[in-house]
Amino acid sequence: MRLNLPNSITVARIFLVPLLVVVLLTPPWATAWVKSQLQDVGYAAWIGHFASRLSDWREVVGVVIFLTAAATDWLDGFLARRRGEITTLGQLLDPLADKLLTTSAFISLVELQLAPAWMVVVIVGREFAVTGLRSVAAARGLVIAASPWGKFKTVTQIVAITLMILTSTLERWLRFGFLGVAALWVAMIVALVSAVDYFVRFARRFDFEDAG
Repeated sequence: MRLNLPNSITVARIFLVPLLVVVLLTPPWATAWVKSQLQDVGYAAWIGHFASRLSDWREVVGVVIFLTAAATDWLDGFLARRRGEITTLGQLLDPLADKLLTTSAFISLVELQLAPAWMVVVIVGREFAVTGLRSVAAARGLVIAASPWGKFKTVTQIVAITLMILTSTLERWLRFGFLGVAALWVAMIVALVSAVDYFVRFARRFDFEDAG
C-alpha cells in the first residue's frame, strides 16, 4: 500500500521518536567512548569532533528534534485537509504518533531526573483513559470531537517538554531552570481538566442516547 504525503509525514514523526530518545538518553561517557574509538581506528578527526559537540549541545539538538516532530502534527493534518487525502490509516496513525512522541519524551525526562515520575504517570494515564473512553464511545456509535481543552493540553505539553529538556541550559544561561517544572504543573492540570471535559461530554451523550 502506497502512503500519501500526509501519512508519510506522520510515519516520519514516528521514526523521529527513537532518535529523540537516543539523543536525550545517551550519557556523556558513551559519547566520549565513541569519540575515542573513532580516533583509535583512524577515522577522520571531524567525526570525533562531531560526537563531542553532540554531547555539548544535546539539549538543543533534542529540542530541535522534538519541535520538528511536533510541527509535523500540524503539517500532516493541514495537508490531508488541503489535498483531500484524509484516510482511515491517517486517522489511526496520527494520534498514535502524537502519543508516542509525548510519552517517550516524558519518560526520557523521568529517566534524566528532570521530571517527577508521579506527574508523568498522571499525564500519561490521562492519555490512556481518554483513548479508552473514545474507543468505548466509538463502539457505541458516538463520536466525541476534540475540544479546545484537548488542543490546549497539547500546547501545554509541548511547552513543558521543551522547557524541561532545556532545564540545564536555562539554569546555566538565565537561572530559569525552574520554568520546566512550572510548565509541567500547568500541563498536568490542563490534562486533568481536559480529561474531565471528555468524560462529562461522554456521560451526557450516553445518557441522551439511552433516553432516546
